[in-house]
Amino acid sequence: MEDNLQIDSLDKKILSMITQNARIPYLEVARACNVSGAAIHQRIQKLTKMGVITGSRFTIEPKKIGYKTCAYMGIFLDKASLYREVLDKLKEIPEVTQCHYTTGNYSIFIKIYTRDNEHLKTVLTDKLQAIEGVSRTETFISLEEGFNRSLPIN
Repeated sequence: MEDNLQIDSLDKKILSMITQNARIPYLEVARACNVSGAAIHQRIQKLTKMGVITGSRFTIEPKKIGYKTCAYMGIFLDKASLYREVLDKLKEIPEVTQCHYTTGNYSIFIKIYTRDNEHLKTVLTDKLQAIEGVSRTETFISLEEGFNRSLPIN
């Protein structure tokens, strides 16, 4: 990253702490870093302005709200030039939670959550495969998420 030169050891310590717990109070971070709360606030604002921190959000556990099937899907396009149009259509499908434009066999690789396999089949046939420009799909059902983490701050 080009802006990496502007990130010092204090920034790295702050990033390490807030990526482990996004709800940690600034004063607790300040105490651990031996600086003022205002300094932490200013550093987080700087990191946000630089684009290092891109926001904060609550993470919802899909299974707790009834979405028990997680799947990954490779999408083949009729033409690579259709990517933007297909992407716009994928954004309209709430079950699709991630979308990547990729190299390799697939043009697009998505992550999708559904209530069960029958719901997955419905989303696949009625929504995903109905998108103009999608030639075919390949689906991988996740049996278990081993871990999900942020990159380490070195």
